[in-house]
Amino acid sequence: MKRFVEGQDRGQSTLFPECLEDWIDEDNPVRVIDVFVGSVDLPDLGFVGVQPEATGRPSYHPSVLLKLYIYGYLNRVQSSRRLEREAGRNVEAMWLLGRLIPDHKTIADFRKDNGTAIRKVCGRFVALCRELGLLTQASVAIDGSKFKAVNNRDKNFTRAKMERRLEQIDESVARYLSQLDTADLQEPSEALAAKTTHLKEKLAKLATELERLKALEKAMLASPDRQISLTDPDSRSMATSGRGSGVVGYNVQVAVDTEHHLIVTHEVTNTGSDRSQLANIASQAKEVLGADHLDVVADRGYFNSPEILACEQANISVTMPKPMTSGAKSDGRFGKQDFVYLAIEDVYRCPAGEKLAYHYTNEEDGKTLRRYWTTACPSCPPNLDVRRVLSGASRDGNMSTCLKRCNSVSMRIRRQCACAARRPSIPSARSRCGWVRRTS
Repeated sequence: MKRFVEGQDRGQSTLFPECLEDWIDEDNPVRVIDVFVGSVDLPDLGFVGVQPEATGRPSYHPSVLLKLYIYGYLNRVQSSRRLEREAGRNVEAMWLLGRLIPDHKTIADFRKDNGTAIRKVCGRFVALCRELGLLTQASVAIDGSKFKAVNNRDKNFTRAKMERRLEQIDESVARYLSQLDTADLQEPSEALAAKTTHLKEKLAKLATELERLKALEKAMLASPDRQISLTDPDSRSMATSGRGSGVVGYNVQVAVDTEHHLIVTHEVTNTGSDRSQLANIASQAKEVLGADHLDVVADRGYFNSPEILACEQANISVTMPKPMTSGAKSDGRFGKQDFVYLAIEDVYRCPAGEKLAYHYTNEEDGKTLRRYWTTACPSCPPNLDVRRVLSGASRDGNMSTCLKRCNSVSMRIRRQCACAARRPSIPSARSRCGWVRRTS
């Protein structure tokens, strides 16, 4: 075949070099893995099997398995069986492991028995990046990802799911009993006898299933979160963005360096929501980086006032968008974000230009509320579509702002409305949908 790149004959003899060193470039990442693992004190980190047993079959040194584990992580090879195949066919893995081919069960047991030690290795890598000057800026981005566990959704039980299962069994039992009652009114025959026997067998199976579900319900109610998974006990059912597309798995929180995109710290949780994870993962990142002050960027899923306050108390500045949970916009009304706080006068200015003056302070649900309102709302021009805010202002123009703990929260809010650029300040306020800060 002319004008094409032609391959060599499969029967052609070749001399494969015995020295694997010739096949690995000087800048190949496996050389970094080899040097890094060689510099780590494995006994100090708590790896199992560093000291060989006096009897029995020789085992693989933990450094060999750790190199293979890190190599698989860098190349997105997670399965222990695939790692076993890579060790036997991949030249890079051959060089890294010295042509050793661990069994997939050995690889899986290594990960299972040394989870804590592997986490400490990640910490050592972050320390190495700090020494190399890769983590000089104390700024991280935090986000979470849902990872599916090896646990079928049918083998995960919550209170609602258990109630549905029990209702289905009750409906099936009632249906089969009704069919048996109907069969009793018919003339005896072989077909009718076979049908009756079949219905009785189904009822017996349902009774067995009911006993099993009752035992599972008892174990489920005894668990702290009223949920139980049979295959992977630590996994939990979590909601996802798609409607009715929940996943049984884990919520992995990750803090990433904003400059070089290196993972600073991570934590695996079985809490489906990110709202309670901000302060914890941010504090871990601050400790790992050894910084006195840390800047954190996160999405609106982390917006939670107690978490933001905890970050402020730990000298961590948080930047995130404020979720717009009010239904004012969808109802054709102005939201509280459309009212501008004038710090010098201590008043709010509505979209019509009227000022809502401060009147008094009271407490509600443990929060100190400052009440602002104006009496000019009924006299608004009919052609001006200005509606009062029902979530932050009552129908008579009354607006309340919460000052409890607000002055200590220095969180920068990204405003998405067009009038944000012309606002002189952002009020220290908490409507019934979230916290913002006061600036002068």
